Amino acid sequence: MNRLQVAIVGTPYPQLTAALAAAEVDIVEDHLSAEAAIVTFGGTSAELTELATNSSTLRWVQLPSAGIEAFNDALKARPDLQWTSAKGAYGEPVAEHALALTLALLRELPKRVVARSWAPASGTSLHGLRITVVGSGGVALEIVRLMKCFRTDVTVVRRTEADAAGADRTISTAQLHEALPKTDVLVLAAALTPATRNMISATELALLGEHAIIVNIARGGLIDTTALTEHLAANKIAGAALDVTEPEPLPDGHPLWTEPRALITPHAADTLEMIQPLFAARVAENLSRFGSGLALTGQVDAAAGY
Repeated sequence: MNRLQVAIVGTPYPQLTAALAAAEVDIVEDHLSAEAAIVTFGGTSAELTELATNSSTLRWVQLPSAGIEAFNDALKARPDLQWTSAKGAYGEPVAEHALALTLALLRELPKRVVARSWAPASGTSLHGLRITVVGSGGVALEIVRLMKCFRTDVTVVRRTEADAAGADRTISTAQLHEALPKTDVLVLAAALTPATRNMISATELALLGEHAIIVNIARGGLIDTTALTEHLAANKIAGAALDVTEPEPLPDGHPLWTEPRALITPHAADTLEMIQPLFAARVAENLSRFGSGLALTGQVDAAAGY
């Protein structure tokens, strides 16, 4: 029986090497002879585009991230290939970070961290609040699960109204404006596509109440940064916690760095140390599925971009 010929685009690491060895595949130096390509951390869009464009044997590509916009050129070059991403694989650490950011804002920790004198007690409990989660992938569903531990009322916003597991209700993106005025915590966990870029603009921010907070652990481009900065400065929303920004990294001196209602973390929801074993497990699963002719996990719609 012929062994699967696999190219590694990027930097191998111990957990991934072990997963490939256990799968009994051949790692090929000549990438153009590969049937499958595993794009690991450090692999570039240019390398992948060159491989996808010139290979006549390639059938499947595994990408290392949930968001795949960085590899759009390669997808456009070969929409005929099977493409899989890591969507859902990093759900636990990213959802954990979203919850941490939510609690930090509600309990006013950004203000408390810099305080140098006693002040009146204040803060908001997460229990019983109305949460709107934009997105319905693995990260979003794990956020829903964690939020439901606090007796919250959770609405999921997705392209269709098909029920999202664990949510109290599921609505379409066309109904987002109806949900925003009733939202206490808005969590963004959607893919960045041309259709979702700046989906939270001045219009959407104006629909949120002054008590509402925003948490973004997806992509910075989902929010109009200028509009968000202005709304925070004018006290029109209570706060924003951003693990991702537009631009990214957020430049030194940007007003959000000194905005007391903003909490910014440096795209740290899923550090490399956290996700390396999770990606290796996804690769192992999909290698097994590919070899058995089963549907792959994390399939990507090349045309839709996610």
